[in-house]
Amino acid sequence: MKLTKKSHACVRLEKDGRTLVLDPGGFTEADATDGADAILVTHEHPDHFDEGRLRAAMEAGPGAEIWTLKSVAERISAAFPGRVHTVGHGDTFTAAGFDVQVHGELHAVIHPDIPRVTNVGYLIDGGKVFHPGDALTVPDRPVETLMLPVMAPWSKISEVIDYVREVRPRRAYDIHDALLTDLARPIYDRQIGALGGCEHLRLTPGESADV
Repeated sequence: MKLTKKSHACVRLEKDGRTLVLDPGGFTEADATDGADAILVTHEHPDHFDEGRLRAAMEAGPGAEIWTLKSVAERISAAFPGRVHTVGHGDTFTAAGFDVQVHGELHAVIHPDIPRVTNVGYLIDGGKVFHPGDALTVPDRPVETLMLPVMAPWSKISEVIDYVREVRPRRAYDIHDALLTDLARPIYDRQIGALGGCEHLRLTPGESADV
């Protein structure tokens, strides 16, 4: 499949002429959902879920469907009967020809005083790609390509490195990187690359790779 990185946490996957988009949030380009057959959303935070953008995508693509957790689905499902599907940990489904398994339940801890929201990760085509959203969830099967949340208010680099070591993917591509400055990127690249134990890669927004 073809993987295209969009800004921050958004990724487009294309296979057999169909397109799956994950987490087109407020930091992501307006064209992230263009031509999408299916959209997956990991959680309700605005850098992953932009309600206006999703509504526009559903209106522009009458055949498009959304899979997401309850907190997101209940905000948009009434406008699109039968096209917004609620999922949770352990669920499996097929979206735009991609086989998807749902892993995880809660967002990572930002601070003990901030309530944790729900968060799910999506394992695509039996482990070809895993997008964890905002959590360091470890799937129960091997992962070839890990979409790695490299920098967030809820993490530090030692946790990111240990997460890569635990998942043990063949390769890890950075996501959740909109707040990471160009000055800091070489530090992250060097440390994750040296200590993570797998090939560590980065795509600029709009750049693609075959996975």
